[in-house]
Order: sequence, then structure tokens, then C-alpha cells
Amino acid sequence: MSDATAPWYRHALLTPGEMGEADRLTIAGGIAGIDLMESAGRAVADAVSRRWPPRPAVVLCGPGNNGGDGFVAARLLRERGWPVWLAVLGERAALKGGAAAAAARWPGAVETLAPSVLDGADLAIDGIFGAGLARRIEGVAAETIAALGKRRLPVVAIDVPSGIDGATGEISGTAPEAVLTVTFFRRKPGHLLLPGRSHCGETLVAQIGIEPSVLGRIAPQTAVNDPEWWLERFPWPRPTMHKYSRGHALVAAGAVMTGAGRLAARAAARAGAGLVTVAAPQGAFPVYAAALTGVIVQPVAGLEDFSGLLSDKRRNAALIGPGAGVGGHTRDMVLAILAAGRRAVLDADALTAFAEDPETMFAAIRSPCVMTPHEGEFARLFETAGSKLDRVRRAAQKSGAVVALKGSDTVIAAPDGRAAINANAPPILATAGSGDVLAGIILGLLAQGMEPFEAAAAAVWLHGDAARRFGPGLVAEDLVETLPAALVGLDARRQPGVRP
Repeated sequence: MSDATAPWYRHALLTPGEMGEADRLTIAGGIAGIDLMESAGRAVADAVSRRWPPRPAVVLCGPGNNGGDGFVAARLLRERGWPVWLAVLGERAALKGGAAAAAARWPGAVETLAPSVLDGADLAIDGIFGAGLARRIEGVAAETIAALGKRRLPVVAIDVPSGIDGATGEISGTAPEAVLTVTFFRRKPGHLLLPGRSHCGETLVAQIGIEPSVLGRIAPQTAVNDPEWWLERFPWPRPTMHKYSRGHALVAAGAVMTGAGRLAARAAARAGAGLVTVAAPQGAFPVYAAALTGVIVQPVAGLEDFSGLLSDKRRNAALIGPGAGVGGHTRDMVLAILAAGRRAVLDADALTAFAEDPETMFAAIRSPCVMTPHEGEFARLFETAGSKLDRVRRAAQKSGAVVALKGSDTVIAAPDGRAAINANAPPILATAGSGDVLAGIILGLLAQGMEPFEAAAAAVWLHGDAARRFGPGLVAEDLVETLPAALVGLDARRQPGVRP
């Protein structure tokens, strides 16, 4: 992807290293580093001034560029009549580069960072450490951050709250809980990944003079999961289409946890699959047949019957896992789906069934495939060392499937290295059956021909949007019923001037 104006780049997430490269390219293009720092500090001062009337404020500065931004913000707030004082970690004389230049423009006194500098403040601006912090916060910095929490001071963070790793969202010892974070040019993964996201509060992205064209050089592989970059590939029905051309989805259902298969089947139909067939164990056939309307329910006695359903090439996408049970029968059905070359969604029990031998499943994946594990299922198949983003990327590359690791910060990764972090999922999605609905939405989109990475991303976003629209009291069935409203809102995004 080389077009820096592409929607993916508009929603790109930059690691601290990539952001450093954006700064370097901008400075090489003729913009001075101190000018970028002035713009960043002004963005912080402007954000603070818009949200609060003048009040006693302390600006906490570190020894790097983040501290330099703090010096600029403090100076501008003081010029606007704010009672502001400033403290720095270390010696003012030790500052270098842009931070030293910004400090030279600060007309007031500089205190030494300590918890006592918070005395009398009604607001704190945190510029101690930036997103690239590579060591654990200790000593007086840790003590000052702890004091922020004890005093319940509103905190505005510059770039990221100090202690948050911008690449991973992990906490290096301690971090304040900000009410507002002002970052620059593009967000970082750490703004969206937990636990970092819960420390950022509202995140404001300010443009400080870096041209989007630098993204073509950087080629970021991570983005926010936003409809703008996958909406053009969403499978909206066309006037010339009929139910068979919209795909035929197959759900391999279980004998005991029948609700899981029913939720998935109804979600696939709501997502637009032209036809949906549930392959129901013979003993549970009456349960499925009585509960599902508009869905074909086919009794199957065993693997031979299931393989017969797969032999119909019109059934172009299959889901197995929700309520399937863990054992050899589920393993055999997974391998049958993959051997038939069907677009596949592997969830829940279908993944756990290969916990002792994941390589067999990976070797069988030759057609478009999406896996949707939660953390426990993921750990049975893949390495768990490293950040969530890194783990999911490695899993996708190893398995050859798109992997969506579910959670409040769901990460979707493709074997080619692309990854998206979802940000619209409310906590109310933590309810039984919600994952079955998600798997069904992905199935419905795959059946209609959407590519697996985009299908998984779109389904995760719609899943979160449906939950948001319904609100408190949500159960999994409500997601299926609210999905049409989410689709209407998504469709409105294609029409200029229509509010989603």
C-alpha cells in the first residue's frame, strides 16, 4: 500500500519508532524540530483551554521531547492568564536539543519534580515520559505519579500517560489515569490496547505540521478498525442478485449447547447470507427445526452426512465451533471443511479440539479462514509471549488464517502482517453467546465473498456497534436483533450528508 491518502493510512496507528521516523522525515523536509515542538505544545494548551477555565495548573516535564512539549504548553497557558508552575525531572541544565530550546523560552521558575509540586494545583499536565519509554518508572517520578492518583487531580497527558508503552499499551511500573490525552499526527497502538486505553481517557489527535505523505515511506501495517478502510468492500446487495448469489452458509451445530449454533445461524442470515443451513445432530434436530425459521435445518448422523452437505459447492462458507463439543468428531469435521476448500470460520470448540496438535489444523488451511479465539483458546494453540498485537500477528503468520483475538480491545491480524485494533466494543458484550453471534456475522460476510481480513474487521465493528445501540441489559439474542440497525447506520456512511 503506497498511497498515503488511502483510508488505511488515515486511520493508521504508529509505533513510537514509526512516529520517530515521521518526525525525522518532516525535519529532513525543512520543518525545524523546535517548530514541531511549538505546534505540539500549542495543541496541548489549546485542548486544555477549551475544556477548563483558567485554574492553578502544574506542568510536569521529563528530560526528553515530551518535556519540551510541556515547557511550550506551560508558557502558552501562562500567556493566556493561567496560574501555571512547572517542575522537571532532573536538572534543567541537562536538557538537550528541542527540549532545551523550549525550556529557554519558559520565563518562570523551574522546580524539581517531586510530589510536593502538586500542592495547590487543580489540574496537572503530564509530560514526564513519552510513548517510547523503555524502562520501568521508579523513584521520584513514580512517587509523583502515585500522588496524582491519591489527590484525584485531573490529568492531561502529553502523547501518552507517562508509563504507558505506546507500542503495546503495557504499563512500565506505574501510570496516571488521565482524563484527556493529546497525541500528535496519528494515534499509537498503546492508545487502544489495554491496559493503556483505560489510562488515556479521551484521546485527541492534533495535527502539528507533519504531512500525510510521510506515511507512504513508513508504510504502517496497523490501523484502527474503522469502516472507512473496508466499507467499499462490504458486500451490499445489488439489484441483479438473488439468494443463491449472496452465498450459502453452513453452520455445524452441536447436540447439547444448541443455543450457540442457533445464534450463529441467525447472525449469518442477518449479516446477509442468502441461505443458511444448520447441520444438526439427529438427536437435536427437533430443537433446531422448531426454533429456526428462514434457516434450513438438515439432520446429520455423522461425518459422512456432513461431508455430503459440503459436497454441494453452493455451500461456500462454513462455521464450526459454537457448541460443537471437544473431541475427535469435531476435529474430523474441521478437517472436512478445510479439505473441501470452503471459506471457514473456526471458533471455540473447533480450536480447542486441536490443542494437542495445532500443526495438523494449520497445515490443512488452504482457503480463506478466520479464527476467533478468546484468550484461553488462543493460549492452547499459540505462543503467549509478547504484546497482544505481536502475539496475534505471529499467530496469523503461523496458521495462515486471519486471527481475531477477542476482548475489549479485539485485535484482527492477517497472515500478510496487517493488523487492526478495534475500539468500539462496550463492556456489555461480556455476555454468554456474544462470541457465537460474532462468528455468525463473519460467516455471513465470508459467504457473500468478502475477503477474510476485511470480513473479520467489519464483523467485529458491527458487533460492537450493535451492542452500543442496544445499551445496558444486552444479551446475545439482542445483538442479532439490533444488527439491522447497525447495518442501516453503516449504509448511511456511504451517503454524503446522511447521519449514521
